[in-house]
Amino acid sequence: RPRDWSSDVCSSDLRTTEAGTSGTTIGVVGGRWRATVDGRGRVVPDSGAALDWWVAAEDRWHDPRAEATVRQHRVGGTPVVETRLRVPGGDVVHRVYAVADAGGVTVVEISNDSPASVAVVFSRGDLLSARPPADVPIEGIDVPAGSVSFPVGHRASLRVALAHGPASGVVLADLPPPDAVVRGWTRRCEAASRVLLPDAALADRLVARRCDLLLDGPPDPKRNAAATLVGYGELVRMGADAVDLVPDVVTVAERLAKSARTCGLDWAGATGLAAAERVLRAADDLRAARDLAALRNRLGGDGAPTPVEEPEGALGIAWLEQRLARPMSGGRCVLFDEGFPREWLGSNLEVHNLPAGPASSLGFAVRWHGARPAGR
Repeated sequence: RPRDWSSDVCSSDLRTTEAGTSGTTIGVVGGRWRATVDGRGRVVPDSGAALDWWVAAEDRWHDPRAEATVRQHRVGGTPVVETRLRVPGGDVVHRVYAVADAGGVTVVEISNDSPASVAVVFSRGDLLSARPPADVPIEGIDVPAGSVSFPVGHRASLRVALAHGPASGVVLADLPPPDAVVRGWTRRCEAASRVLLPDAALADRLVARRCDLLLDGPPDPKRNAAATLVGYGELVRMGADAVDLVPDVVTVAERLAKSARTCGLDWAGATGLAAAERVLRAADDLRAARDLAALRNRLGGDGAPTPVEEPEGALGIAWLEQRLARPMSGGRCVLFDEGFPREWLGSNLEVHNLPAGPASSLGFAVRWHGARPAGR
């Protein structure tokens, strides 16, 4: 049943962030340090001074906060943020990410893809670098006191770092490159499910939302209890200890069920309770899981149809997976419940480990032989 999904997917693409958006959280799972990278590449830690940057090219100074040519994306949806600034003949590329090495370090890499040398100025003088900053004064632009400048040659690169704690023992050359960090985040997210889709933006949003959960945790249940439960479920799917989460999951599920008795069980509520049941089963609390399943059935079972509009945050993960495979009552699971996307006709796809029920999962692939599809 072909269907056009083009109007269903949010127009914002997490791989192509419009300059000026709220930003991306970076940090290390298990560590406390967090920062936000805004749509211009500015790094704003939860505590301490922000890290701004400017570029002196052969024509003039370029301030990312004011340039119309700034483009940004999260590499593969991960917290590796790449910001491109146009200069004559090419781009200066700013990449920022956090690693756990040496107690936690934020790495900033600058690549000069233009045909002429540039100078890059950073607003913090406490950056770690393999070579000292230039000893010439910074002229022609107003920058904070203590800012430092580094020359970057044609097709050359620069790496600096900001330590999350004491800076001893940090060797910049030994820190992982961005592609290795991307692979690590992707593997962590694919422990929950792995999707290879014709629309790469959908798959990137799946990774991005899981990375955000790993760094920020589930949303406040007072704002959205269903999203909180889905978030807990995703953390368990990515390796968190389900037993530790049971008390919180039960509390939030009870709050959601109480509201549903009055207002009815919509798609989000049914999805949240289903995620809670999976957490309870993962914790081997089968009695509580059965009680929750019975409660969910009394409140409406499968709930409302999958929304047409893609939700934000954790519910967006469930939305995508259910568009591919939707678990139903009675042990059924329906593939492409809302129809096969028209724009995917003729393109191969592959998915692994999608939820098919409270204690089961599935995977499938579609391969095309000319105009004829073959599934497995």
